[in-house]
Formats: sequence, structure tokens, C-alpha cells
Amino acid sequence: MTDTTVRASARVRDLLAQMTLEEKTAQLVGYWVDQGGEVVAPLADEMVTTTKYADATTHGLGHLTRVYGTRPVDPVERAAWLWREQRRLQTETRLGIPAIVHEECLTGLAAWQAATYPTPLAWGASFDPDLVAEMAVAIGESMRELGIHQGLAPVLDVIRDPRWGRVDECIGEDPYLVGTIGTAYVRGLQSTGVDATLKHFVGYSGSQSGRNHAPVHAGPRELADVFLPPFEMALRDGGARSVMNSYAEIDGAPVGASPYYLSEVLRGRLGFEGPVVADYFSVAFLHSTHGVAADLGEAAELALRAGIDVELPTLDAFAGPLRDRIRSGALDEGVLDDAVLRVLAQKERLGLLDADFAEPPASIDLDGPRHRELARRLAAESAVLLSNDGTLPAAAPGRIAVLGPNADSSEALMGCYSFVNHVLAHHPGTPAGIEIPTVLDALRAEYPAARIESVRGCDVEGDDAAGIADAVAAASRSDLAIVVVGDRAGLFGRGTVGEGNDVDDLELPGVQRRLVEEVVASGTPVVVLVLSGRPYAIGWALDGAAAPAAIVQSFFPGEEGADALAGIVSGRVTPSGRLPVSLPRSAGAQPFTYLHPRLGGRSDITSADPTPVRPFGFGLTYTTFAYEDLRVAPQAATGDGLTATVTVRNTGEAPATDVVQLYGHDVVGTTTRPSAQLLAYQRVPLGPGEAATVEFRVPPARLAYAGRDAVRAVEPGRLDLWVGPSSADREATASVEFTGEAYVIGPDDARLATASVLEGAVVSR
Repeated sequence: MTDTTVRASARVRDLLAQMTLEEKTAQLVGYWVDQGGEVVAPLADEMVTTTKYADATTHGLGHLTRVYGTRPVDPVERAAWLWREQRRLQTETRLGIPAIVHEECLTGLAAWQAATYPTPLAWGASFDPDLVAEMAVAIGESMRELGIHQGLAPVLDVIRDPRWGRVDECIGEDPYLVGTIGTAYVRGLQSTGVDATLKHFVGYSGSQSGRNHAPVHAGPRELADVFLPPFEMALRDGGARSVMNSYAEIDGAPVGASPYYLSEVLRGRLGFEGPVVADYFSVAFLHSTHGVAADLGEAAELALRAGIDVELPTLDAFAGPLRDRIRSGALDEGVLDDAVLRVLAQKERLGLLDADFAEPPASIDLDGPRHRELARRLAAESAVLLSNDGTLPAAAPGRIAVLGPNADSSEALMGCYSFVNHVLAHHPGTPAGIEIPTVLDALRAEYPAARIESVRGCDVEGDDAAGIADAVAAASRSDLAIVVVGDRAGLFGRGTVGEGNDVDDLELPGVQRRLVEEVVASGTPVVVLVLSGRPYAIGWALDGAAAPAAIVQSFFPGEEGADALAGIVSGRVTPSGRLPVSLPRSAGAQPFTYLHPRLGGRSDITSADPTPVRPFGFGLTYTTFAYEDLRVAPQAATGDGLTATVTVRNTGEAPATDVVQLYGHDVVGTTTRPSAQLLAYQRVPLGPGEAATVEFRVPPARLAYAGRDAVRAVEPGRLDLWVGPSSADREATASVEFTGEAYVIGPDDARLATASVLEGAVVSR
């Protein structure tokens, strides 16, 4: 029976009433026209469909999978093909319903000649939702012009273990930072008419030992307080229109077959009404890897009953195997109807039911000046200065040695889901289609009068150290050595980070540590630029006796990343990024999160020290800031939230932007509470000597947590507050006592804190 709670127009319901079984299942599947020969999804080489495209589209089609993003195709030529194909679906199928076109858009549209932006971990490092929203608008406009309707982003998985290869796709380790940045991306993308798809619901990043697709052991409170809040924010505050399931199993229950997670929690508790799309091959995985279904027909039934509406990327289970199960009498056909209604309602809202596909774009610029400017700003804002003895900024060195495996590599600037690393790795010799200056290129442009010598020294991976001596010699001849190290993003073993590239230690790959240490020993001042998709255990370089002069962490900063980094080295750009994830002490200290309770940190009852070498929220700049006069009412009702003000002052000689961070700690809770928790944040630009008073309004939902009954509520008791340069530093402090009964958070409670600089509060010295 059709669930009458599914919202659908009379037109959509009339379409459903006309449909045959074949036409219904056709709307619930995708087809990957270019699939085959290129592994850009897990086990894709083993999951190639044998159904011919003409046969798959006889009765219509739900989705066309990655028509631009699977191989390098000219976007104008491909658009012409797509327009013809949509017209064919309109004229040669009985009901004439076009297909939804979906693409990856995690670092920009993943298509040839399209702009490549910084990876999501860099979005988190920027602490700038407004800029992320601007980027998403630009991405969405390119997608819509190409006839793309749905983007498979953002990733809202909260980082729990940096050994996990997909860390570079994530925004950070704090659910509020993930939620605010992710919600901004959703709003920006969807403002252009492209549906955002939240990934990966839910708990995916909590995998055992940081291994991809590994089991997850998360309790109800970790789900309620860590994994679910970003999704709730993106759904309720961002209006996200699509959700993708997680590959994971939680306590033995694969999410893709779980009515609890996909129906009771997602639709019931979070109020989501749109379509749930399967992560690629995850329906078939219920049979092949999870072993909870005897065959593909049973896998299809389990997924459909759980709440998955569309099988992606192709039709392994929801087509023939599902129809066979219905025809045998094992499953009632009416079980399909809710899913079909949701897909048709999405198509109606997107305008597909009335589209004419008359004129494809004759020309399109997917990487114009606006894209470049946004990519440059985000790259600049997201770079994190980890240490500096005063060497930076380096105004005018006469001789510069530019060293390291990532110094002259454009691929090193981009994440796993960039088109260059995701697809072009299978097409050697094919040009990137966009300009991607390397760090070496950018430094030559930044210092035109300097004599610049470049030596690779070593590769990102491998144990060949033969080139290190030449790098040391070049450093010895120079006034400044810039060593560029880090990762090479890729998929499933093709790289050091990215999907399927999980690690069991957190040392810099290969012999890069040796390269840095020997160059430092040359005596020349050394600046290390780390281009990576995860934080590495580089405490030896930060706090050791032979530490480099300065270290800048940049999480895959995209096509304009080199320009931003060169500007930071010279002082043209002032760094303002903050760590969105703790910088680990060691792999043995993982999993670690700054949101740990008292017994999750350093203590006298264990000899193991998990304390990170740089905490969440840390980041230096070319000036200093002071925080004072944190004020909050000493008492408030549990349902009132709080308003806090703090004064931040630029105490140095250079203009810069501070990220003012408000943290809290429940002194006593009915369940254990994090030692620190981000409550609100705001970027504030200040000139030398200027001060500003920042007001934070923090709603009750930001103060709530899951108690013994796993219900999120604000409990009475004392909350300590502080503002400082990171989660670990309490510079300005205050406290508030909450009184009254516990206040249970409901769906209508505000989830976003607001921040503002009070009128007239910015003063100059």
C-alpha cells in the first residue's frame, strides 16, 4: 500500500497509477553509461553491469550516473549528447520522463575543465561558512548549466580517526563545525537549483581502526551527540533534498538494510521527506560483503524496506532481481510505491517533467575568473601556520631552494575527489584541462628577483633516499629552503590518502621525514609546507631541538593553493586558518578526539599520552591576539540558552583575521561530558591595535547532550565557558549556572549559534 504521508502532487500520483512494474523499477535505478575499465568506486571492477543501456532505458530511467565525471569528455559535446538523450527518454518511452543527472562535486564539479577547489578539510580549516556558501553557488551554477540536477556532496562524517583514508573528504572532528560548514554548502548549492546529497548517513567515519568499510561500534549517545547533529542541521536548517546511506554496519546492522536508521531516525526523528540514494553498489553489498542477504533480490527488498529509494550507480538489484522477487509473490509490488513517489516528486520539483531540452549550451567556462578568485580566497583562509620562529614572512631572500616531492606537483594540491586524481589518473598524458600552478611555479612568480633552485629529494612514497643529498646541497647554497611534503591523493591503493587508502601509522609517507631532518641540519632556515589530506604526527618537526623555522599545514588547497601558499611565505597573505582536526601525537594514540571526557585525555592512571601536539582550533598568524572580559549572565534557565560577549584585541603590528572561538564544559553531567566543546565561532578582521567586542547568542540545542535515556536535553548545573586561541587554551573565562528542570530539545529549537561584532565596538589604538 502507498504511504499517504509521502508528499506528492496529484500529477505525480497520477503518473504512479499509470505505471507498470517495469516502469516503476526503472525510476529507482541509475545507469552508468561510461562504467567499465576505470575504478572510481569501491569494487567497481567487480560490479560492472551486463545490461545494455538500450535495454535499461526501455521503460525510462531514474538517474544517469556521472556522464561528465567518469572520463575526460568535452563538456559542450557531452552536453549535446545529454540533451539528445533526455529528448529520447521523453519521446521513446511510454511515459516520457527524463532522468536525473548526478555528479560528484566535493572539490568542485568533478568534470574535465572544471574548477578544482580546496578539499572539505580545508573548508573546515577556514572556519568560514559564508565563503563556503559562495563557492557552492559557483559550483552549482556550473552544474545546472550542464544539465546536472543532483550533487553528491557534502560529506558530513565527523572525523574520529585520522588513519581513515577518507579524512580528506571530511570537514573536521567537531560536529558543530561540520554542521555549520556543511549547511552553508547545502544552501549555496541548492540556491542554484541543484539538489545536495548528504553523505554518509550515518556513523561511517567511526570505523574500526580507521579502516574503510570496517564495522562501527557506536553507542546511542555517540550517535546522538556526534554523528547525527550535522545531518540534522543540514536537513532542518539547510533544507537538504537528498541523503546517501553509509556503507557501514553499526553494531552488526548494515545501515543500508536498517529501518531504524533510514526510516525511524532519518525520516521520523529528523523529518526528512526526500529520496535516499544508495551509495555506489551498497545494495549489492548487502549480499556480497555484508552477507545479510542470500541474493540480490533479497538485498533489494531489505534496502527498499529500510528506506533506500534509488539504487546507484546502476541497476544490479532494484531492476531484474527485485522484479523477480515481486513476480514470485515474495514481495508485494506496493512496497515500491513510496520510493517511486519520492523520485517523481523530485523530478517534478526540478522541472524535469516539463523540460524541453531544446538548446544545449553552445559554450561554457567552468573555470573562469570567479571560480579562480573563490578558490584562491578559500585556499588562503584555510592554510594553518603551525609554527614560526620569525622567519615568516620572508620578504626578499636572494637564493631559495624549493625542495620535496610535492614542490613541483599539481596533483599534490588536490584531493581524492578532484577530477585530476579521481579520473585522469586512468588517462596518463591527458592534460588537466585547467591551469594548476605548482608551488614551485608560484614561488617563482612571487620572488621574480630571487635565484630559485629546485630539487625533488625523494618521492612521496617509497624508501629511495638517494636524492636527499642533492636537496641538502641545494639548501646549503641558499638563504631559505622551502620543503614541500605530504600526500598524494588517490583511490584504493593508488596514493597515500583518499578512499580506500587507510594507514596504520601517521608518519609522513616514505622518507619525507628524513628529507626534512637532513635539510634542517644544513643550517639554512627551513620552511616546511605540508600538503596533505590528513593530519600527520609531525611533533618531531614542531617541538624538537632541530625543528624547522616554520611549518604551514595546507589540506589539499586546490587549483589556486600554490598562489595562496606563496603569498603566505612572502607575507602578501596573512594566515588565518585554524586546525579543524587535532594534530596527532602518534598513530598509537588513535582514535582521539578533542571532545574526549576526562578519562579520554592524559591522566596519572595510564602511561599512554593521547594529547595532540597541536589542538583543535589552533593556528598562528603574523600578529598576536588577546581575549578579555568574557561576560555572561551568571544564571539562566535551562531553556534560555546564553548570550556571551568577549573583547578580542590585535596586540601586534600587522592586520589579520582572528577566529574567535567560544568553548564550554559541563562541570557535572548525568553522562560524562567532553573536556571542551565548541559552542560558537566567528572570523573577525582587526588592524594593529584594534579591538572588537563579539557577541555570541547560543541556543539551548548547542548546550544539550544525550543523558542516561539518550534524549538530548539541557540539564541544570554549571557550565564553564572560555575563549582562547584553541580548544586547549583558556584565556578569557566565565561560568553560568543553569536552573530548573531539564529542557528537552525538540525539532523547532534553533541549532545555530549567531555571532556579531557589536556596533561601535571596533576601536583603534
